[in-house]
Amino acid sequence: MMKNVLTGIDLIENHLHLFENKRVGLITNSTGVNKKLKSTIDILFEHTNLVALFAPEHGVRGNIEAGEKVENEVDVKTGIPVHTLYGATKKPTKEMLSQVDILVFDIQDVGSRLYTYLYTMSYSMQSAKEFGKTFVVLDRPNPVGGVKVEGNIIREGFTSFVGGYPIPYRYGLTIGEAALLFNDKFSINCDIHVIKMENYERKMYFEDTGLPWVLPSPNMPTINTTFVYNATCIFEGTNISEGRGTTIPFEIAGAPWIDPHSLTNALNNLKLPGLLFRPVYFTPTFSKHKSEMCAGVQLHVIDRELFNSVQTALHLLKEIQKQDPKNFEFLPPYTAKLKPMIDYNTGSDEIRTTDFDPELVFKNWEIDAKQFEKIKKQYHLYT
Repeated sequence: MMKNVLTGIDLIENHLHLFENKRVGLITNSTGVNKKLKSTIDILFEHTNLVALFAPEHGVRGNIEAGEKVENEVDVKTGIPVHTLYGATKKPTKEMLSQVDILVFDIQDVGSRLYTYLYTMSYSMQSAKEFGKTFVVLDRPNPVGGVKVEGNIIREGFTSFVGGYPIPYRYGLTIGEAALLFNDKFSINCDIHVIKMENYERKMYFEDTGLPWVLPSPNMPTINTTFVYNATCIFEGTNISEGRGTTIPFEIAGAPWIDPHSLTNALNNLKLPGLLFRPVYFTPTFSKHKSEMCAGVQLHVIDRELFNSVQTALHLLKEIQKQDPKNFEFLPPYTAKLKPMIDYNTGSDEIRTTDFDPELVFKNWEIDAKQFEKIKKQYHLYT
């Protein structure tokens, strides 16, 4: 049953005492809107002394493609300076915060540890602590629900901007709850306030909230994308297209040399829970294999309760490797100082360096997931 969920920004007028006589900085993007799709930038500009904006990956207005550098600029609508947090500087500096008393975070997350917004938030919390600023999170739903946990904990030495803390792929917390966990368990210890949602329940998927969906990034167009993201994002560390440059990114995976029918049969024969595959052909307009005809599979989630994206990722990767081991490649590191992307994505070098058994790895990773389930309950704000 759909509920009338109100997010933190919908309830901002009940919390204006937090902002009295304070200079406000806002970390946000195009998802920072209220229930009527009014921008959080514009709302805080009207109701508080908003003096600075901070841009994560994709920019404050969502106009920058994945991985592209975000530049400092001036917001066209408000005239407020925008400081980039995606580029050489990922953490607010003392200079950036010199005119700010209180730092507000309002971004729609997707419930995956691979999404960079989590770490934009945690780095900003670190700066808030370091420079004596208050940190406020305007809470939003976890689109894939706040119950289920999937995947392994990142191992020491494998943290990055797509996995900054030892948490599993699917962590089952709202962005506000994640902030509370980071602040306590990972000893950030900033002065933090979470403006809770109203009428939200942990078991809700995004469609249950009654809220409008605003794509969090250019390659996260639908709610369905958020469910398969952890299944196919593993291919970012390989020469397999994860569907960037198509209309259904992350719902498909393939490459020019793949036999889609053979791959589909092999995957469907595994009878992975809650999921069916079908053969597809696609030609990316950008990213890997740009303008080349690719073949592969589309993931059709038929039961969200049963579907496990991380289990799917392991089997999908292994079956594609088996199809053509000569053509399949793990991509090299971006620089000599870094590890290969697949290691950061999977939280260790096990997948890259061993002839892994997908089901055995998944069962081992489930131990991590169960342990995290116990930890995360300490930070639940909703039942």
